Amino acid sequence: MKILFVTSEATPFAKTGGLADVAGSLPRALRQLGHDVRVILPCHRSAERSGVSLRKGRKSVEVTLDGTAYRGSLKQASYDGVPFWFIDCPEFFDREQLYGTAEGDYADNSLRFGFFCRAVLEMIKRLDFRPDVIHIHDWQASFIPALLRTELRHNPFYSSIATLLTIHNLGYQGNFPLDSIRQLGLDSSLGSAQGMEYFGNISALKGGINYSDVINTVSPTYCTEIQSTEQGHGFDGILRDREEDLHGIINGLDRRSWDPALDTALPTSFSTENLNGKRACKRSLQKELGLELRHDVPIVALVSRLDRQKGIDLVEKIWVELLTRDIQFILLGSGSHESMAFWEGQAGKQPGKFSINLGFDEKLSHRIYAASDLLLVPSRYEPCGLTQMIALTYGALPVVRNTGGLADTVLDVTAQPRQGYGFVFENSAADELLATIDRALQIYPQRSRWLTLVKRGMSQDFSWNKSAQQYQELYTKARNYRQMPAA
Repeated sequence: MKILFVTSEATPFAKTGGLADVAGSLPRALRQLGHDVRVILPCHRSAERSGVSLRKGRKSVEVTLDGTAYRGSLKQASYDGVPFWFIDCPEFFDREQLYGTAEGDYADNSLRFGFFCRAVLEMIKRLDFRPDVIHIHDWQASFIPALLRTELRHNPFYSSIATLLTIHNLGYQGNFPLDSIRQLGLDSSLGSAQGMEYFGNISALKGGINYSDVINTVSPTYCTEIQSTEQGHGFDGILRDREEDLHGIINGLDRRSWDPALDTALPTSFSTENLNGKRACKRSLQKELGLELRHDVPIVALVSRLDRQKGIDLVEKIWVELLTRDIQFILLGSGSHESMAFWEGQAGKQPGKFSINLGFDEKLSHRIYAASDLLLVPSRYEPCGLTQMIALTYGALPVVRNTGGLADTVLDVTAQPRQGYGFVFENSAADELLATIDRALQIYPQRSRWLTLVKRGMSQDFSWNKSAQQYQELYTKARNYRQMPAA
């Protein structure tokens, strides 16, 4: 099958979150199943700095939006045996950040990604690559199914192309003024409630949901949650209308990047067969971050975006009481101004007890996972989450809220003593988070039991193999829809 991934980010070329990890690793797993998979994304400034050589292609396209013609040229690269294509338009994509700054989203995001979607469809025709399925990711690519099912529906090149939309986070919807329909040259029917209209604006994601053949989210539990009023972000009704075409597939973990037995970012490797290296990693990180050198104290870590969705405010609420426990604490992350200000205010107060690292350092994150005993993931909602999978792979037991992909990947040791390998709490409440941490700390001194849990967690299979096969089934379902005779 010919499959085109259309995404706004993909590792190692551009990343703000889990979408990039999926778009950077799932295509390789699909190619191993025998599919011809290509990935196309904007040529962000970060792509030129990725360390992977981008070569200039011969093709270019021109897209006119709101009376202005914009040129997109092709750049190409190969990564992990997967062809990556880039739409190069410096006016739109040569920027320091992908979607906006700390002050907010870029004001021209509708034009940027409206251009990108049109350029993708023009470019594949220029390249004479007609995919069986276009795999669309999030709102940034969601103009594509709308275009295919309106102005391009009778074009022989496009009419048989099936679409799969993956929603990585329903909270990001691509909402813009209604006049964007005119600016982007979209069919006027898309301005209706049956199209993309959403409370007097348009929503790119709504267009993706309404016009894609098949839809999926990145975990089975999140798939169910987003059909509820509480977590539907206003889209629960239209998602329930597409219930038969809506699926949940858990994200995989790229074990080539995350394997403590092979990780060059670690001072010492380790595995389930030999955990001595984890103890060495702990001592090394304690030295690096100025923590007291103690092998008997549990390290509690938080590696996260610092905002309310991630439940960081719950950690802030229990902070003073948490420090009365015999633990060491390490934080790595950045996010909202309020949260950054809180953690800046804590930094340096008890250097032997905790270490606050604001910003993000990829290699440091590897060392933190390897050295830690517990990882906090108290998210209010979590479509999938990779951090809990990474933690388990590196021998750190996760403390998670029972939501989304966290619920699908972490089994509680109290509820399931023979199968469990983590600690789960039910509600977004600070006291529940603290009580769950305390439950874990009670087990920690029981070394034999603790090591059994660690090895059980490290033995979980979070590879892409099973998930890639499930995606293959969805591609077949989407393609069958396109091959059905019109009613």
